[in-house]
Amino acid sequence: MRILMLGGTEFVGRAAAEEALGRGWDVTVFHRGSRPAPEGTTALHGDRTAEGGLSALESGEWDAVVDTWSGAPAAVLRAARLLSGRVGHYAYVSSRSVYAFPAAAGLDEDGPLVAGDPEAEATDYASDKRGGELAAESVFGDRALHVRAGLILGPHENIGRLPWWLNRIAEGGPVLAPGPRDLPIQYVDARDLAVWTLDAVERGLGGPYNLVSQPGHATMGGLLQACVRATGSDADLRWTDPDTVLAAGIEPWSDLPVWLPPGELYDTLHQGDVSRAVAAGLCCRPVAETVADTWAWMRSLDGPVPQRPDRPRVGLDRAVEDAVLRA
Repeated sequence: MRILMLGGTEFVGRAAAEEALGRGWDVTVFHRGSRPAPEGTTALHGDRTAEGGLSALESGEWDAVVDTWSGAPAAVLRAARLLSGRVGHYAYVSSRSVYAFPAAAGLDEDGPLVAGDPEAEATDYASDKRGGELAAESVFGDRALHVRAGLILGPHENIGRLPWWLNRIAEGGPVLAPGPRDLPIQYVDARDLAVWTLDAVERGLGGPYNLVSQPGHATMGGLLQACVRATGSDADLRWTDPDTVLAAGIEPWSDLPVWLPPGELYDTLHQGDVSRAVAAGLCCRPVAETVADTWAWMRSLDGPVPQRPDRPRVGLDRAVEDAVLRA
């Protein structure tokens, strides 16, 4: 297949580009040029937010496009319109954030959604992602695939969630581990997302699919124990009940990445129904593999882990952690 990646140099886009190359596909990567495209791809440069920034895409034909854009829906609409008639399928990597909050545990793709405007400039993440879905759908109809990803982990992560846990646990010693230890979590390895997405466009699937692991695929305890094993650390995980963590003013998700205490937000982000994607072939690798491969990638870097400039850094202040552990 001939595939066009809008993005393709970072995290999810890179995973999709590398997976396509591994299949022997012809891969074109359209990006700003600030980072090198994966070796073996054809690189086209442009800034989709700038006037005339899509000019490099004014010619060419592809079987499918994979778009990882998370900004203004209008940028998705402009790209979709420009590519109409020259692309067979449009896969937009969306988010489960498009569901109206709170989303009940077990919510599937037919749940209520936030409002979105395909012609809007950037507003908030959830509305932008919904607007991006509507933009792709308005041009490609049932040939538009909405990949509603949840928490994404794995090598090349540029948010810092799993890297923060790995670095903290690698330091060793007592580590504040938020409970319950057996609390199920939902996430998807970026490489598994890439495999499923490319399989889906090859089969011509359209419409929305929740893309995370099945509930129970991993637990908070399994994730952190995998970090201990991967790093070879002497870390002592001190499992602490949620009320104690919250009473210390510690923010779930941002101070302690991935973790959410039981409640509405937990149900929304870690209890989604993924049966449609599983029926369409979703297969998620063990958490130990995701953790070990992420640690190996981190150790291969010459500098710090990449960080998206539009996302705040995550992680718990060490002084706060020490205070809670002493108490």
